[in-house]
Amino acid sequence: MSTDSDAPIVSNFLRTIIDNDLKSGRYAQRLWAGRPGPASVRQQGTLDPARIRTRFPPEPNGYLHIGHAKSICLNFGLARDYQGACHLRFDDTNPEKEEDEYVQAIIEMVHWLGFDWTYGTETNCYYASDYFEVMYQFAEALITAGYAYVDEQSAEEMRQMRGTLTQAGSNSPWRDRPADESLGLLRAMRAGEHPDGSMALRARIDMASPNINMRDPVLYRIRHATHHRTGDDWCIYPMYSWAHPVEDALEGITHSICTLEFEDQRPYYDWILARLMELGQLAPPLPRQYEFARLNLSYVVTSKRKLRQLVDEGHVQGWDDPRLPTLAGLRRRGYTPASIRLFCDRLGVSKADSRIDYSILEQALRDDLDPSAPRAVAVLDPLRLVITNFPDDQIEPCVAPVNPHEPDGAQRNFPFTRELWIEREDFQEEPQRKYFRLYPGNLVRLKYGYIVRCTGCTKDEQGNIIEVQAEYLPDTKSGTPGANAVKVKGTITWISTAHALAAEIRLYDRLFSVAHPDAGDQDFLAAINPHSCHTVQGWLEPGTQASPGATWQFERLGYFVADRIDSRVDRPIINRAITLRDSWA
Repeated sequence: MSTDSDAPIVSNFLRTIIDNDLKSGRYAQRLWAGRPGPASVRQQGTLDPARIRTRFPPEPNGYLHIGHAKSICLNFGLARDYQGACHLRFDDTNPEKEEDEYVQAIIEMVHWLGFDWTYGTETNCYYASDYFEVMYQFAEALITAGYAYVDEQSAEEMRQMRGTLTQAGSNSPWRDRPADESLGLLRAMRAGEHPDGSMALRARIDMASPNINMRDPVLYRIRHATHHRTGDDWCIYPMYSWAHPVEDALEGITHSICTLEFEDQRPYYDWILARLMELGQLAPPLPRQYEFARLNLSYVVTSKRKLRQLVDEGHVQGWDDPRLPTLAGLRRRGYTPASIRLFCDRLGVSKADSRIDYSILEQALRDDLDPSAPRAVAVLDPLRLVITNFPDDQIEPCVAPVNPHEPDGAQRNFPFTRELWIEREDFQEEPQRKYFRLYPGNLVRLKYGYIVRCTGCTKDEQGNIIEVQAEYLPDTKSGTPGANAVKVKGTITWISTAHALAAEIRLYDRLFSVAHPDAGDQDFLAAINPHSCHTVQGWLEPGTQASPGATWQFERLGYFVADRIDSRVDRPIINRAITLRDSWA
């Protein structure tokens, strides 16, 4: 069904609930007909082989982000651990904002994270729009039983009569209209005989309820809009708060796991299901809703509206921009599915909201890549180093492990020559205190190569250093006898200028310069970090195969990935995923 988890299982309140439900046999007599359906379908089935059923229900109105990853890992992970099924369900009840592009992107990202929605022979991918007809029939049943009515107030009039948190609402003047009249109006609404906003179907519950969500919520509204799957078949669409519990029940979901903002909606969720079961439309046992704290990550925004604004206004280069917290962006940045699953495991599950520092996500990637990422050398700010006593035409091979965690594993080979590229920060003409790299008269080791003594530098007319000179000590090559006879305090990386591979390096950093860019009423766009992407022309160790998606640890610099979209083997474009250690502060 999904990715196997090697992480130890840590108990939480949801696991306790599931354990108790399984022990008590709450769902042991559930019937399942191999497909979703109302009571008439469910009663044709046999005992459900899945011990539990959960679901991940995204709305296809944008790309998934890191917050969705927590819900994906939770719902699919629970189903995996309890020998159950997890459904992927698209809550496509808002035709004006949903597109098939987003459906395909969601499917791709759930698969990329390592999960799928198969269970035995079942392929449990569903859409709210699959159930439009049965939802409509349920609505007619509620009207006939006196539990719903058609209201002709405007949305603003409904809002005004809804009351406040401290003041009861007032009944609509249409609340007591006869069921037959409401039924006729609903059918006319469905037939397209009324304009948008002219009327709506509302549940008849209690306008004086202390829970404002129970004050006759809207079930259906009129929207003459083309749906991405049903086209123009419908011009009335169910509200999410009505569709959500109905979908759960039709699919035989046992544990409907939502984020905390849905906690106040739970009484309405239960009311809908209880009424439909009472009317014989749904079969027991009914789903139950539980809430957990959503992911609040520092230095990002996860509101789809704000993410779309960043994309549409050109602040970023699309939904997969490596600076965005979208899963497509994180993948392009260099994050791995395992690192995101590790991050979600470390967060745990609770009912208390909290802010998670971005560095926790970054550390999960370091911990995932360090044991496995191949090493290479890159120079991002090149300065020429000339070994003046090394012959012009001599090429000397050097070797290093592909990964130091596998000392007996594969080796990489690269040449040592007279002229090398080094990082500009590795030379100071007048060294500051405790500077142990290159400066006139100092000895340093060229990693995997020789020890050299700096002899001077050359400047251009503006006084900029354009070249450094040094002499090598012939008997000090790494890995040879006597290599450690000379002690040095500094080691620097290098690449032969004649063999280095040119590459465009994109140095990504956090998109926002403040921890909580959308807190309160502040303008989140004003907090955009102007240095969130810096592009340099650098050099890569020869032999580095920059096929799209290839990942390395560039020694001393961090973890990098060949861009999935723009990079080619003959024209490498490399993204920095993260530095070797947290240096944001």
